[in-house]
Amino acid sequence: MRFAIFSDVHANLEALEAVLADARARKCTRFVCLGDVVGYNANPRECVERVRELDCPVVKGNHDEAASRLTPPGDFNEIAERAIAWTRERLTDDHKEWLRGLPLQTRVHDFTIVHATLDTPEQWGYVFNNLDAAASFTYQRTNVCFFGHTHVPMVFVRDESVMRERVEHVRIEPAKKYFINMGSVGQPRDGNWRAAYCIYDTENNLVQQFRVKYDLAAVQKKIAEAGLPRLLAERLAIGR
Repeated sequence: MRFAIFSDVHANLEALEAVLADARARKCTRFVCLGDVVGYNANPRECVERVRELDCPVVKGNHDEAASRLTPPGDFNEIAERAIAWTRERLTDDHKEWLRGLPLQTRVHDFTIVHATLDTPEQWGYVFNNLDAAASFTYQRTNVCFFGHTHVPMVFVRDESVMRERVEHVRIEPAKKYFINMGSVGQPRDGNWRAAYCIYDTENNLVQQFRVKYDLAAVQKKIAEAGLPRLLAERLAIGR
């Protein structure tokens, strides 16, 4: 089976549609979403609807939680809070109910998915180094786990120790464990503006990352017209 696995859409409709089209062109029929469907960008409703239409496994991200609960988040930076407040006003009750009901982690086929960490998924911790990854490996019961949240592609491999490797082409070996972040669809932060996702070919034990161009100018225009912070449009162009 070929799973298209994506994360951190952040209401970037053009990027999401580009990723879905690319994945289908690469003969993917199964999709998996690692959360943060909303936040930052200007199409939260449309992105929720597109992901729901896929009828695929989805886990909850911190922006999904913040946008769907009754009280303001209070633990985001100023720009993120402004975007969440704007998002909450535009989501329907049905959208919010769906986002609230998403699980924090789940198993798909023979792998695990989570937005942040496996040890304390509800605390939205970031995994950037081997020590961070080691905590999640303690709770990982499958060979492979995919996570998001950092917007930076990376893979951690546990054998006799924990190592960080590049994510472009990962051959899965049964004796090892893999904690894999394929990057962000809607707001990459690795210096590459193109939307990121990966394909997990379970029959060939191969994970490959792909980058997809989309109509960046259209997304930036929507951000400006929505009255969202200008920085959200500017950072898209530099992948930061």
